Amino acid sequence: MRLSDATVVIRPRPTWEAMDLGVLLSQRHRRLLLSSWAIITFPVFALLSWVFWQSPSLAVLIFWWLKPAFERLPLYILSKAMFGETPTLNQALRQWPRLLKPQLLASLTWRRLSLSRSFLMPVVQLEGLGGDARQQRLQVLLQRDASAARWLTIIGAHLEGALWIGLMVLFYLLLPQQVALDWSWQSLISAASQDWLWLEHLTNVFYMLVLLVGEPIYVACGFSLYLNRRTVLEAWDIELVFRRLRQRLSAVAGMLFLAAALLLPIPQTVWAAEPVITPESPRLLEQPLTSQASRDSIKAILDQPPFKNRETITRYRFGEDKPATETSDDDKTPDWLKALLKLFDSQRFGALGTVIEALLWGTVITAVGWLIWHYRDWLQAFVSRRPKPPKKTARPLPPQAFGLDLSRDTLPTDIAASAESLWQSNPREALGLLYRALLSHLLHDFGIALKAADTEGQVLARVEQLQQPVLLAFSKNLTGHWQNMAYGHLLPPAHLQQELCDGWRALFGPGAAR
Repeated sequence: MRLSDATVVIRPRPTWEAMDLGVLLSQRHRRLLLSSWAIITFPVFALLSWVFWQSPSLAVLIFWWLKPAFERLPLYILSKAMFGETPTLNQALRQWPRLLKPQLLASLTWRRLSLSRSFLMPVVQLEGLGGDARQQRLQVLLQRDASAARWLTIIGAHLEGALWIGLMVLFYLLLPQQVALDWSWQSLISAASQDWLWLEHLTNVFYMLVLLVGEPIYVACGFSLYLNRRTVLEAWDIELVFRRLRQRLSAVAGMLFLAAALLLPIPQTVWAAEPVITPESPRLLEQPLTSQASRDSIKAILDQPPFKNRETITRYRFGEDKPATETSDDDKTPDWLKALLKLFDSQRFGALGTVIEALLWGTVITAVGWLIWHYRDWLQAFVSRRPKPPKKTARPLPPQAFGLDLSRDTLPTDIAASAESLWQSNPREALGLLYRALLSHLLHDFGIALKAADTEGQVLARVEQLQQPVLLAFSKNLTGHWQNMAYGHLLPPAHLQQELCDGWRALFGPGAAR
């Protein structure tokens, strides 16, 4: 890389101006970039579309994931063209297999989703760095311009999506009117009834056209950001100024030296008077100090006071120790304090410290245990996995259901006999007595939770949960006759009236009232 051969002006630029330079650079070499990109990407896209014809989305996803491998060829072309060595199309295509070798797996796996991909790709491809050297280089480069590189990727992705959608809309608008009338968005979306694979592959082709134009620009912008960062770090602009200055001076240096030799007289006496200095002269021999000797001397001086004072202290003291001659501060120290300090020497104070530490830990453990025991009920709600059983609250029994009084005090002693005596004079009251007595038994004897708003069907569902077939059969028979009478005013026949009374006696016993 020769900076003097650069085809653009090398100088530090703002980040957005540097990316604009990348756009201009891609426009200058657009034919080579577009043709090389199309030659390497179109066959791969055609192969993926043929292999995954039934899954167009998978084909375009795989092609999108392989973009870092395709981006290496535009970077190679731009890096050569930047310094006046623009390759031909044939030369660039021959170099592409070699460009894929360095760290391709890393570029397609854990580095694939990096937002700074275009900015950092030259580190691997152009500098050939890897491992720790690459990490150190990235840390230096990313100190600045990292946010601009990320925004470049984000904006580029949105532009790709917008252009992709724009091409699909343009395709729909360019359809002839008679064809567009036969199409509707509902028919395009419902691919289950029709085969629209060709349309999905056509949209993938639109995406290919977007990448054909956008990817070289994206790579060029990242490459220009990289060059701008190196210009700032390595002062390329200053180096170029010095190179041009040297070239100007080298052209006239010989002439200036010749003119000075001809015009200026040489005093021979001065040259003769000056002594000839050789390596064996006394001035040089009297200087035995070498670089190693100087380092040893400096180290020896730094290891001595006042630069370094080593001191080991194994007891507690107040302030700094004073020399023996300075007794003014020691005289002011009380005798009881001196005696107390003497007791706390290293061994005794170490044992006392161990005892104090044990007592403190014991106090802490005891306090934590007491807190856990005192708040055990509160902690159980957060620690225990088993939920607390709900507290059983006695529900008040409903006094009535279906307008019937369910209290036992209102029922006669012999339910069946009372019902038989009422069949002839008041059959409605006789049937109501049997049904009211049944509900009372279900409520008080079987513990069925009846509600005032329950229906006959809900009552039968609760009876079914008792798993007593005889009780369930009698309840269904009695409930059916009760509903016929209550809602349809239909009385059961005479023989069924006697069957209901006999069924009551068989189920609850003769004379069972309460």
